Amino acid sequence: MRTAPAATEHPDSARKRTDWQVIKTLLPFLWPAKDVPESGNIRMRVLVAMACIFAAKGAIVLTPLFLQQAIDALSPQDVALIPLFAIVAYGVARFLGLAFAQIRDAVFAKVGVRAVRRSAGAVLAHLHTLSLKFHLDRRTGALTRSIERGMVSIESLVSISLFNVLPTILEVILVGIILWKVFSGWFAAVTVATVLIYVTFTIVTTQWRMKFRRESNNLDNRANTRAVDSLLNYETVKAFGNEALEVSEYDRVMSQYEKAAVRTQASLAILNVGQALIISIGVGVLMIMAAKGKVAGAMTVGDFTAVNVYMLQLAQPLNFFGFVYRNIKQALVDLEKMFELLDVEPEVIDKPGAPALTVAGGEVKFEHVSFGYDARRQILNDVSFTVAPGQMVALVGATGSGKSTIGRLLYRYYDVNAGRISIDGQDIRDVTQDSVRRSIGIVPQDTVLFNDTIRYNLAYAKVGATQDDIDQAARLAHIHDFIKSLPDGYETMVGERGLKLSGGEKQRVAIARVILKGSPILLFDEATSALDTHTEKEIQANLREVSVGRTTLVIAHRLSTIVDADQILVIDKGGIAERGTHAQLITAGGLYASAWAKQQKSMAAAEELAGDEFAIAADAAE
Repeated sequence: MRTAPAATEHPDSARKRTDWQVIKTLLPFLWPAKDVPESGNIRMRVLVAMACIFAAKGAIVLTPLFLQQAIDALSPQDVALIPLFAIVAYGVARFLGLAFAQIRDAVFAKVGVRAVRRSAGAVLAHLHTLSLKFHLDRRTGALTRSIERGMVSIESLVSISLFNVLPTILEVILVGIILWKVFSGWFAAVTVATVLIYVTFTIVTTQWRMKFRRESNNLDNRANTRAVDSLLNYETVKAFGNEALEVSEYDRVMSQYEKAAVRTQASLAILNVGQALIISIGVGVLMIMAAKGKVAGAMTVGDFTAVNVYMLQLAQPLNFFGFVYRNIKQALVDLEKMFELLDVEPEVIDKPGAPALTVAGGEVKFEHVSFGYDARRQILNDVSFTVAPGQMVALVGATGSGKSTIGRLLYRYYDVNAGRISIDGQDIRDVTQDSVRRSIGIVPQDTVLFNDTIRYNLAYAKVGATQDDIDQAARLAHIHDFIKSLPDGYETMVGERGLKLSGGEKQRVAIARVILKGSPILLFDEATSALDTHTEKEIQANLREVSVGRTTLVIAHRLSTIVDADQILVIDKGGIAERGTHAQLITAGGLYASAWAKQQKSMAAAEELAGDEFAIAADAAE
């Protein structure tokens, strides 16, 4: 017996990554395994950028020394000679420091953008591998917000850490060495001590502030989710007149976000004041030391100036370091949420080296299949049936009986807990998911379309389809003439989720897509239950045309739509209660016959779900 994998965790409950784990996840996107021209020579660009960083900082730390020489040469005791070399060298060093920094930015630009592209693509690709359960549980607004913030954070994290943290550390080391060698070890000691105190204070305070950032992020996700949900359900909001409720709920969450944001800003003020105090004290101590050295005759005016320039030169990146560290921590928090999505394991995975499904006749067989979405509640129990090549088998039953679950298992949205599902004798767990899904065409109850043109939505079934292919599929689905009657024809935008089209029009688009896909196995999942009687009959005729010669599984509520099926399976309480043709089941006088009689007695109830009618009929039969 095979068992399904354990249920995946919702991303909100995924394990938290440490900062180092987040960085380790990001590194492969910055330093690819292979560096080839097609990849943009990313490794080479990183190395060139690093060389530019060293060159820029080397030039910058030399400028105070050239300034010192120029000042001393122009002192009253030796004013006869203009120190051209020192002045020119000072100007050249300043220019090279700026020039190398710009070259670095230009060379590295592609690295950051490529990292954003590859990491975001990896997350999106991973999301598409996750099970249907994950996507049923997800909150779209929060999910998209996490990815959006993560993408923005990657580039800022990379550029800030590489172009600010590393150069600042390098500059502190070089300045410390110069102060120690040229002037005195005490100058180096005070400089290093100031930097260490500054960095320690910044790290400790920023760590304290991160809880406010995380709280702001969570509330921002909640607010965005609320807004997106209300817009996606626009018609429902309007139907119940709950616009004020939606705005009120959104404002309630935003008010909490406001409080968290204010705390974030207040704590930022504390951080900024502390940093300014530390830098001011450090600069003041160095100035006093240099002034004493000048008065004692141990230092020249040039020395005094150089020491102060060095400290002021360090103060600028150190002041920026506070901002840099805050942004690094915030970027890591934002990236943490996006990369947590990569920790969600897919429930359904292909076996290593799994072959593609080979469809000859298209026989579908369920053998002693049992399944439950939750271990505490079984949905299907020992279900067995066969759909022979070219046959139509219909599944009917009360709501919650397990009909749609059978369709989801066939499409391998989930793997069975026990038993076996095979197509032409091949267990669908032993072949690739992609090949299984390419072999099955689905017409769902609610066809959801992309907010694009009719042409795009039709061609989605077959990438690269020609206009002739699209026209032919539309004609067979009896929607071509309707499309051509529209002002923009096949270029007509269908709106969000296809809301600009009627239910019947969307179903015909779904039928056309199935025709264009050309799959040998068809699955009609309550494809007409949401339509009016007249439209239902037209769509049903279309579906019969499409299914000729193909293996077809029909999940139905309305019994009138499946009277000509080769076999009808009555699903009740997770098992097959009855099976046979329409005539055989009517003669048997069981659940199917009771439901059929009830439908015939009340034509006005034809628009109601057959699942509810089955439930009533089953109670009456008992």
